[in-house]
Amino acid sequence: MTTMTTRPGLASRLSALTKVVEHGPGRLDRKLLNEANALLQQAGDRLKLSSEHTVVALAGGTGSGKSSLFNAISGLELSPTGVRRPTTARTHACVWGLEGAGPLLDWLQIQWRHRFSRASALDKGDSQLHGLILLDLPDHDSIRALTDTEADRLIGLADLVVWVLDPQKYADASTHRRYVTELAGHEAVTVFALNQADRLTKEELAELVIDLNDLLRREGVEHPSVVPTSAVTGRGIESLRSVIATAVARRRAAIQKLEADLHRLEQRLSKAMPLGEALSAPSAVDEARRMGLTDALCDAVGVPAVGEAMENVYAERSNQWVGWPYPRWISKFRSNPLKSLRLQDVGEEIRGITTGVSAQSAEVANAVQALADGLSVGMHPVWRTTVHQAARSRSGQLPKALTEDLTEVAPQLDRVPAWWRVLNVWQYVLVVAFVAGLAWLAAGLLMPGQLPPALEVLGDTATLPWVGLMMASVLGLGALSGIASRNFVELGASRERERLEREMRRRVAAVSATMVVEPVERELVRHHAFYTALRDLSS
Repeated sequence: MTTMTTRPGLASRLSALTKVVEHGPGRLDRKLLNEANALLQQAGDRLKLSSEHTVVALAGGTGSGKSSLFNAISGLELSPTGVRRPTTARTHACVWGLEGAGPLLDWLQIQWRHRFSRASALDKGDSQLHGLILLDLPDHDSIRALTDTEADRLIGLADLVVWVLDPQKYADASTHRRYVTELAGHEAVTVFALNQADRLTKEELAELVIDLNDLLRREGVEHPSVVPTSAVTGRGIESLRSVIATAVARRRAAIQKLEADLHRLEQRLSKAMPLGEALSAPSAVDEARRMGLTDALCDAVGVPAVGEAMENVYAERSNQWVGWPYPRWISKFRSNPLKSLRLQDVGEEIRGITTGVSAQSAEVANAVQALADGLSVGMHPVWRTTVHQAARSRSGQLPKALTEDLTEVAPQLDRVPAWWRVLNVWQYVLVVAFVAGLAWLAAGLLMPGQLPPALEVLGDTATLPWVGLMMASVLGLGALSGIASRNFVELGASRERERLEREMRRRVAAVSATMVVEPVERELVRHHAFYTALRDLSS
């Protein structure tokens, strides 16, 4: 047995259809998806089987003379013909060249007792038909056909179909509506035999052939092949055998049938999911949209509010450590601003702000919705819906995840920077120096000449101007260090706020990437792969 070699175009298109089927569930109509799966299965099975044989099916309605035509082509009385009720019950097969045909006949599900082989002695003059498997199908419009789909199944599996039409019923709706209109694009693998031509005059036959051609063209068969035949007189039998022999000799009917089936399916897929500008849609979430989502979620969480609160608390707590001590001592006699701001327990205040994420779930949902809206512009409604579903797939967990993650980075506001401690020591040194100067002045003014010899320098009035100058310098230095320290505190508070907001933003971005961006990107990649495959299928 020789398996069939596909043309490069067919192989790539079948591969593209495989990808369409892979990415289609939930997006394509289930019936269309099932048809695509069935075609892939059929193509895979047929291409594995003999390429030396061409399956030609004679199909037609009751009384069309199909079985008689089958016998006329084969030259043997193989298929029974009815007299009172002319119907075919089971498919009969005649094989020219049986070697390698067995698996193909098994795949067609032809019963053994209905398989016939042309023996070499009978094949004289029929060498051009070597490799032909001719099928006489059950009548598609019989009562039995209503419950048995054998004819429909084999019409779909045959490499070439010969429609045997009755002159009185050649325009029969059951044939044209159920089959012919579905065969647009299958001209290369479809032949129409206008049988029982012996019942017509030459003029009537010519008129029917013209009418049938016009009817077929209106139904989408652009180049119909119509052969008038008569199993009684033998008219047109050789012409029909020649058409069949040409298809058998070329060994391309099976490939052409699969190509036509692919083309018809591709048209239906393109109608259901028009390519249009689909491939211009993004296949990933760009950096600008990622940043936009992070910004929106940070606003929903309240990151700027947390940063501002931290900056204010940082500045208030610094009053305990930096700045000229005298104003701090005086402020103790005033109302405590921390109490009025309820910021004594600053850690809990900040944690209270960050755990308020759940109250902003509506804003979180709006941010996610905005991302999906921006990415799905111009998409087919089905894909637009799936992108939104992907974006919202974990949105219910998103506020809680943001809350828990940001609570971990609530600032440790009881931490005291080392430079605060150093500056505090320096300021108290100045305080001691100022107090010592006051004592010196007091001693010099109140007890001049009355101090012991060891301390008499304190009572020397000549030193008092220098002591006053020293005290003024200490006050000035203290005031300058206080001003400088406040500037450093403000700078430090700003940096701490930036650090906190940067860390919170980083965490928001990480959470949004995992819970929103990644599901959306998977859907965008699926969308891009689906339409790329659909484009390749059309090429």
